[in-house]
Formats: sequence, C-alpha cells, structure tokens
Amino acid sequence: MNPLQLFKCLADDTRLKLVLLVANLNEACVCDLTDALDLEQPKISRHLAELRNCRVLHGERRGRWVYYQLDANLPAWAVNVINTTMENNAEFFHEACDRLKKLCC
Repeated sequence: MNPLQLFKCLADDTRLKLVLLVANLNEACVCDLTDALDLEQPKISRHLAELRNCRVLHGERRGRWVYYQLDANLPAWAVNVINTTMENNAEFFHEACDRLKKLCC
C-alpha cells in the first residue's frame, strides 16, 4: 500500500469514521457500526467492503455478524496515521462513540 491508496480509501466521511471507530475499539461488529453512525446496514456494509478491498480493515464472520479490525498487514506507517488521527481528532467521531457507549452500557 502506498500513501495515495490509503488516503483515497479514507477520503470519505463514512469510511474514515468507520476506520477510526474500529481503531478506537480494536474490533467492531457491523451491527455496532451501523448504530454508531446511524446509517442503514447496506450503506455501512458497502463502505466496509471497500475498506476490505483497500486492505485497511479485515472482517471475520462470527455467526450472523462480521467483526472488523485493522488489517494485520497494514504497514506500520499507515497504522500510525490512523492512530494519530484518532487520538488527535476525537471531536470528528465523538457522536458515534457516544452512541456506542449508550448501546454498550
């Protein structure tokens, strides 16, 4: 993966928030991501498929749901970009995090 590929994959509001949520949680289920972003499941699944194709996220099916993590083969510099973005821009995805906290607690 080169920087252009990564930034093209993340150049969408929904995809970027999905990646930041997954990075923040270490793992997230499609059902949780749908609720967190308050979007329809087909739209979330379409963006997750694109992130899988870009090899930013990896999905693992467990029963009915698919759980996502950052792809283990993502270069260290790309993980660093994602983590730095997550750590320094909490306001960008705080509403989604708040929704998740309400669902989990």
